[in-house]
Amino acid sequence: MRQRVGMVFQRWNPFPKSIYENVAYGPRINGLGNGASLDEIVERSLRRAVIWEEVKDRLRTSALGLSGGQQQRVCIARALANQPELLLLDEPASALDPSSTQRIEELLYELKRELTIIIVTHNLQQAARASDYTAFFFTGELVEFGQTEQIFTSPREERTDAYITGRFG
Repeated sequence: MRQRVGMVFQRWNPFPKSIYENVAYGPRINGLGNGASLDEIVERSLRRAVIWEEVKDRLRTSALGLSGGQQQRVCIARALANQPELLLLDEPASALDPSSTQRIEELLYELKRELTIIIVTHNLQQAARASDYTAFFFTGELVEFGQTEQIFTSPREERTDAYITGRFG
């Protein structure tokens, strides 16, 4: 199951290892590659996470020395390295600057063509920009689910409308 689902948390959490070792960790322990094939997996994953050009010359340096946005993209690359079918993201840009947030959103736009992404966000603008479908939960209850455009322009539920228009939350 862990090979089929990738998870990226709100606060970036690279391992205290090199950039390369962060991305190679999952494939190595799951027997998905070694040697040259592992190198290919690492490069492909970093490219998919749109960070390859920034780190290709320092793969053997600590991932902890990268900026927050870069660390988050390394964590996304680490999740992608196992070729998951589903990517779960918990507030992946909440602690990032606007430029890094934009990069993460652009990355998600590209990745959603290849796999299913479920993102938890409190940022309504981000939800409207990045999603095809939106679910609104309130106190653990699913209030409404539908196409993002419908949820944001003509929600069916009063609580959804109140949240989207800023009357609460």
